[in-house]
Amino acid sequence: MNATDLSSILFLDIETVPQYNAFDSCPEELKKLWERKATNLKREEHELPKDIYNRAGIYAEFGKIVCVSTGVVRYGQGGAMKMYIKSYYSDDEKELLEQFAALLNENFNRPEHKLCAHNGKEFDFPYLSRRMIIQGIPVPDILNNQGKKPWEIAHLDTMELWKFGDFKSYTPLNLLTYSMGIPSPKDDIDGSQVWSVYWVDGDLDRIMTYCQKDVSALINVFLRLKGMSIIPPEMVEYK
Repeated sequence: MNATDLSSILFLDIETVPQYNAFDSCPEELKKLWERKATNLKREEHELPKDIYNRAGIYAEFGKIVCVSTGVVRYGQGGAMKMYIKSYYSDDEKELLEQFAALLNENFNRPEHKLCAHNGKEFDFPYLSRRMIIQGIPVPDILNNQGKKPWEIAHLDTMELWKFGDFKSYTPLNLLTYSMGIPSPKDDIDGSQVWSVYWVDGDLDRIMTYCQKDVSALINVFLRLKGMSIIPPEMVEYK
């Protein structure tokens, strides 16, 4: 992969939470819809829909995005790679999605541009698209895959790249970082704790920091998959 190819990729990660702080806070119609959904999600027979409402953030119809972190790689003097990371985060989902959509429309709108996320094809890309539609935001062309042929979709997925054609299992990002000797992004919280950090602790900044670490790890996993050296922490700039 050459410098031009690498610099045309926007790496990203999203953090999502349930739309309400608890099942009892949901509107009645949403409660009924979650009860129906929850019947297929129970891990234990005794679990009630309200007991597993913390998992609602996984589903775009019941959750919302509170942070989108993005990263790009640029080459500096002497050919050294540098990572630039920027986050869009807010309690107002529409506001942050409008800002992210503007980034895509203004700066990632050419045929050579691509988006990359870990498990992005199953989660990040469709979730972003669905929440934009729900919020009345036109889905940027690079994100929207409706009506496109497979080779026209500009989406890269490090989990898919790691499979090498093997479709048997899900490989989380922190397992890949451990296997590759890359610093773990899960040194503070993990994805299962995001809902409580948001709704119980009210600490959106902590979620943003966690999301940025995921993007840094994502970029370094991608580099290793392409046979390249990782970018050390001192070469990462946060905007």
